[in-house]
Amino acid sequence: MFSLLIVVLDNSILNVAVKTIASPAPTGIGATQSELEWAINSYTLVFAGLLFTAGLLGDRMGRKKVLLFGISVFGAGSALAAFSGSPGELIGYRAVMGLGAAFVMPATLAVLMNVFEREEQPKAIGIWAGGVGLGIAIGPITGGLLLEHFWWGSIFLVNVPVAAIALLAMVLLVPDSKDPAPGRLDPGGVVLSIVGLVLLVFGIIRGGELADFTDLTVLAPVVAGLLVLAGFVRHEKRSSHPAIDITYFRKPSFSAAVAAIALVFFALMGVTFFSAFYLQSVRGYSALQSGLLILPLAAAQMVFAPRARLVVARFGVRAVCAAGMVLVAGGLAAFALFDAETPVWLLCVVFFVQGTGMAHIMTPVTVAVMQSLPREKAGSGSAINNTFRQVGGALGIAVLGSVLSATYRNEITPHLTSLPAALRGPSGESIEATLAVAEKLGPLGDPVAAQARLAFLDAMHVTALCSAGVALVGAVVVGLFLPGKAPAERPDGDGADNGAGGGTGGEARGPAEPAGAARG
Repeated sequence: MFSLLIVVLDNSILNVAVKTIASPAPTGIGATQSELEWAINSYTLVFAGLLFTAGLLGDRMGRKKVLLFGISVFGAGSALAAFSGSPGELIGYRAVMGLGAAFVMPATLAVLMNVFEREEQPKAIGIWAGGVGLGIAIGPITGGLLLEHFWWGSIFLVNVPVAAIALLAMVLLVPDSKDPAPGRLDPGGVVLSIVGLVLLVFGIIRGGELADFTDLTVLAPVVAGLLVLAGFVRHEKRSSHPAIDITYFRKPSFSAAVAAIALVFFALMGVTFFSAFYLQSVRGYSALQSGLLILPLAAAQMVFAPRARLVVARFGVRAVCAAGMVLVAGGLAAFALFDAETPVWLLCVVFFVQGTGMAHIMTPVTVAVMQSLPREKAGSGSAINNTFRQVGGALGIAVLGSVLSATYRNEITPHLTSLPAALRGPSGESIEATLAVAEKLGPLGDPVAAQARLAFLDAMHVTALCSAGVALVGAVVVGLFLPGKAPAERPDGDGADNGAGGGTGGEARGPAEPAGAARG
């Protein structure tokens, strides 16, 4: 849990700090909106691309060893990122942090699956998902406090002592486990997945920069990325030792579960990215105040995620996940109604609704994924779960960030004609760039600043509706393909029916078997 916390904590801190990092030196490092997206995506793409290998290494060499290695690399990358002198350096060091995180996340779930027996696993995974909520809660507040008293690099430097405590705790407390019959690694598959994702997301971000998705420099990397990813799938099908076993996806419930994870994080990560600019640049809240406003989302996850299994037991995983998706979609759509005067209490209600929806999606779909696989393949299962989550989030930031950037540029450009020619291009890059130019102009820049906020609100409304649409697609997917409520056990206690419910494909345990006998 502590290992999980440090990874989630870092991402939630960064979301609050994007405005500060975008500011010119010495406050920040003058990162553009595209560079901010790459500071997040460089981490995510390395993380997602290496999850396959990290999961296999954990199953092969031992999950404890992989955890220790991952936290060590993550801590070192955090220290380097804290003292980045340029956006390029920050992007590179964030990639190093992604390397460490890739070895942490699969191992945390794999350890849980091996420590707890099958009937205890839904509760353990619920607490694990609640830990994500805890990280979301602590991150923005910690980030806000640090940014009010220290320089922007402190948001990364704070990871170093946390990593040291995590290393000591893991050495003393975490049991080691591994697959007794591991397979070989698949370096070819890993390379194909990384190259394909980088090309695809680069093309999408480039489209946002140019506000033109038909440009050759956009289409070429997008098409190339899709072709490489198609080659990756073909390679995995033919390989005798695939990084990801494609046959898992023949189970509709498994495929729907990982699709739900990808879609909900696609929608939410894009909104999380622009909500920091809305709260700070448009509403004028500090980084700490912005962190406190996101607290209801985290609190809802902490409260409901560990209890989601009880709702699933009563209504079934299909109904619970579909309802969760609809709640998330409603929360996202509400952003389309926000303006510069929206009451604070309404913001808190919307964030709480989003957190409630997330709690009733993450826990059931993670249980469905993890219990579909044999226990000795827990690392691979965790890698699949986290890969789709991270890829969905990366693409959400890229696609929705591109929509936000393109819409903002189209809205603000007509209002920049009064500026000197040398300032028009850079000032239209993002709301932060426009506000920085307006501030230099003094009172003459006030009309430009007002138009920048209006243009950003228009761009946010379009992006929010796109996000809500993606979440509704997720609701349709889970409604069609996840299993419904399991039939009730027969009152005669026939052993053939015992333990068969739950919609996770688990094996039944006979009445005479001891409590520790079930091994998935």
